[in-house]
Amino acid sequence: MTVRFDGRVAIVTGAGGGLGREHALALAKRGAKVVVNDLGGARDGSGGSATAAEAVVAEIVAAGGEAMANAASVTDFAAVQDMVAAAMAKWGRIDILVNNAGVLRDKTFAKMELDDFRFVMDVHLMGAVHCTKAVWDIMREANYGRVVMTTSSSGLYGNFGQSNYGAAKMALVGLMQTLSIEGAKNDIRVNCLAPTAHTRMTEDLGARLPLDLLGPETVSPGLLHLVSEDAPSRCILTAGAGGFERAYVTLTQGIRAVGEDAPEQVAARFAEISDRTGEIVPEMGAAQGMIELTKAQNAHA
Repeated sequence: MTVRFDGRVAIVTGAGGGLGREHALALAKRGAKVVVNDLGGARDGSGGSATAAEAVVAEIVAAGGEAMANAASVTDFAAVQDMVAAAMAKWGRIDILVNNAGVLRDKTFAKMELDDFRFVMDVHLMGAVHCTKAVWDIMREANYGRVVMTTSSSGLYGNFGQSNYGAAKMALVGLMQTLSIEGAKNDIRVNCLAPTAHTRMTEDLGARLPLDLLGPETVSPGLLHLVSEDAPSRCILTAGAGGFERAYVTLTQGIRAVGEDAPEQVAARFAEISDRTGEIVPEMGAAQGMIELTKAQNAHA
């Protein structure tokens, strides 16, 4: 089964280099018309230029594809709306959104300024919110849409010195969980991609990683599946060096503890609470309450 995007229009943010560039090139190679968005700033989000986006567009056009450059900051909702309007004016549709734009301002939480925390949240989380909001009604009216949030193992599992980045990346998982439910009736499928790749975002890791194996092009095949017609929804796909895995947010069966000594029961039985036997992947947040109420009802049966 060949994955193609003929007739589809995709927006890829942060597409002037690294992962975003590879995503944009891969989509265009398989027939998509691509909006290449990139602010063109430094890794910390400072500065800006359309040069990076224009260079990727030139690559796509030289290979026989169609693309347009855009240098809007994803933190500016009005500019994002203008980007979407330009794509609609040119091609009349938007089928795919890849929220890939990002910045880093790493420091330990003790040394981090709140402005740096807020800015990273603004770019990663609110940037994805802005872009998704700008295309959401278009996708609803078309009864078709594919949206990917770029999350990270730093959000899923934590990473020293990245409290701002990790918080933003895990927030995107929560956004995906709800939007996948709300978009289902209009065939809008929303997923997360957690990449491991050597880009300027990870260049500080240096010799600690076998960089020759971690080209961003090894991640893009997973992205292509997540935005294809046969895409799953509500999936956290992890990818790097040609490896692909799935991450889950799970819920154990736990225990019931009531009464004056409930805190002591929780402490004494914490291993039982943590036992992953019979754990589930909830379909929605209400599953937690249902498990807890079932325990209570069974105790009174």
